[in-house]
Amino acid sequence: MSETTYAGSGPYCYSHSMAMMMGAAAPDVAVIETLTGSPYGMQLTEEATPYFDPAGWTPEIGIDHALTALGWSTHRSGGGDEHGAHDRLLGALETGPVLVGPVEMGHLSYQPGRTGPLGADHYLVAIGHEGGHLVLHDPQGYPYARLPWAQFRDAWRADTVDYAAPFTMRTRFVRERDVAPADALRASPPRALHWLRGDTAPPGALANHDAALALADLLSTRPEDVQEHLIHFAVRVGARRLADAAHCLRTVDLPEASRVLTRQARLVGALQHPLVTGDTATAARLLVDLAPTYEELRASIQL
Repeated sequence: MSETTYAGSGPYCYSHSMAMMMGAAAPDVAVIETLTGSPYGMQLTEEATPYFDPAGWTPEIGIDHALTALGWSTHRSGGGDEHGAHDRLLGALETGPVLVGPVEMGHLSYQPGRTGPLGADHYLVAIGHEGGHLVLHDPQGYPYARLPWAQFRDAWRADTVDYAAPFTMRTRFVRERDVAPADALRASPPRALHWLRGDTAPPGALANHDAALALADLLSTRPEDVQEHLIHFAVRVGARRLADAAHCLRTVDLPEASRVLTRQARLVGALQHPLVTGDTATAARLLVDLAPTYEELRASIQL
């Protein structure tokens, strides 16, 4: 099978938001996503929610790691009440755009079908305010979207998100060191190995090999618990970040790790059709094939 680097849409909200904030100095979003560490593992949470990212990893951790690796600093703030958050955001917007998130995507009513909380986290960039509305660049596909403050406030409170304070935002993006993307990628294997060890899993969660096999069992017994989440989010972002990491590591002469990541991307991407069509037996078999690749990836990076 020939290899062509994927280009297209996908749920890369924090990476695209970071790229917007970094402006002309931003590397490709594939590089940003790879440097967050997100491609290096899989988890099944205590609530039996699957994600194709490392156990114990969160977007907040990933954003900080990628920015540091690329030589950038930012100012992050969060918490407090809605009035303080309102003043803090409007004050920040006087000097430029603001990376906002996580937010609860279900309150973003300019997105069709969003009428209330979904338990879905999201990141976007606030660029202004007009007549009681926030003006937003939402990387889900909505440039210059407008949202009434009350709805934005409810989204930004992020009641359904357990890994960050409410009203979190990042400003003052400063490039402190000139780090070439290739150099940042060459320096990234220790962080990848940190996640691939699987010992960062919180209590009750499963990582990597064990998570893949447990999800295969879940699809065989209670597929309705996870199908929608996998179909609409986890498979799409998982396959893309694996494909992007494979491309990135191939460009910095880590061919064996790239090969394993490509195999993982193919296996995760292949889940979409059987999950949509209800062929959970095939999806389960793909996950069984995926399980040993995490140890293969760890070994390939240690070469």
